[in-house]
Amino acid sequence: MAALLQQPCHFIKPDQVSSTTHQIIPSSTNYSSSLFPSKPTKFTKIALKSSPARLPAQICNAHVSTDPDHAPAQRDRPLKIAIVGFGNFGQFIAKAIRRQGHHVLATSRSDYSDYCDRHGIRFYRNVDEMCDERPDVVLVCSSILSTETVLRGIPMHKLKPDTIFADVLSVKQFPRNLLLELLPPGFGIVCTHPMFGPESGKNGWSGLPFVYDKVRIAENTLQARKCEQFLSAFEQEGCRMVEMSCEEHDRHAAGSQFITHTIGRILSHLDLESTPINTKGYETLLQLTENTVSDSFDLYYGLFMYNVNATEQIENLDRAFEAVKQKLFGRLHDLLRKQIVERVPLQGAPQVAPVRTKHADVAPSYVPNIEKASKANAAPSFLPDSEKMKALTSFAMPPPPQDSNNDGSASQSKEESRKANRDTLWSQ
Repeated sequence: MAALLQQPCHFIKPDQVSSTTHQIIPSSTNYSSSLFPSKPTKFTKIALKSSPARLPAQICNAHVSTDPDHAPAQRDRPLKIAIVGFGNFGQFIAKAIRRQGHHVLATSRSDYSDYCDRHGIRFYRNVDEMCDERPDVVLVCSSILSTETVLRGIPMHKLKPDTIFADVLSVKQFPRNLLLELLPPGFGIVCTHPMFGPESGKNGWSGLPFVYDKVRIAENTLQARKCEQFLSAFEQEGCRMVEMSCEEHDRHAAGSQFITHTIGRILSHLDLESTPINTKGYETLLQLTENTVSDSFDLYYGLFMYNVNATEQIENLDRAFEAVKQKLFGRLHDLLRKQIVERVPLQGAPQVAPVRTKHADVAPSYVPNIEKASKANAAPSFLPDSEKMKALTSFAMPPPPQDSNNDGSASQSKEESRKANRDTLWSQ
């Protein structure tokens, strides 16, 4: 080998080399027999076939791009989603995430380890252990009132620098501002609100609105791709995806969700019950009451306390109720109002003296006769009998005036009949 390396080299000009065969002409024939089986001639030709360069398949298939639409295959792997707060709603959301093939981690104040074991979910008794798993997305499913305490207890330093935080609270401006305040700058933030729950979504999510706002997601990055994967889980479940700012969401929610819960809470105090003659509208009210009271009062209080538009809606509701009452009672005539309060008879109707018994110890069997005579001789009124009057709809028009002769014979006959009835009672 040393002798070979000592031989002088002759370089070939480019125009002397064909495209398919290279000729190498060594200047010496003194080769070592240990290198070649036979001694070459003075001029030895070594033919080298040219071929395209071939790289390993892993290198050829690799594609480097910052475009999330042309991401490497590894970026489409299932997400590791950690749910903080694993109550009814957290479990409800976890089922859908699992159906979409993502890994679910969970932690909560209560022990749900048995439930998680049955549903293929990894449960952690404290949030520190869960953060050691470095999830891609942290989904906050706590109550509105406890959200700040929960967030401050998460060890952010254990998470990946591009971790995405999401929430499912019924208000949006409050968690958005809180996440912007507490999270490191590189963390992603997406505020979401599924406009349904375990009761309204028990038969599937098809067509149900899912509101989201990408508050802080780095564009054209792996973080953006993971955010799309996270949102697509809800889209694949059939949700109607609605991208909306947090301010707009709270404005709409105060006029819809908060009012719905308020009406349901008011109806719950009426102790409404089903009847044999339920109308569709009444059944809707019964269902509304059942749905709203099934949620905790903390949720309703959070809708009021943490939505800046809720107070205005309470005032609007109060004014609307007063306007309806004024419109209803404003149509009553002044005379009808007096009859409601004082039971004043019609103007011009003859006054009837109250029927009295001769002795205080009148036999009970005679009392119906007395009441019958009293009702028969009562003065005409706009109102029905007080025993029959159940609501304002029982009001009736006054009876038409009876025809009377000019000589007053009809009036005289009526007076005679009244005296005869009275004499009969006294004689008994």
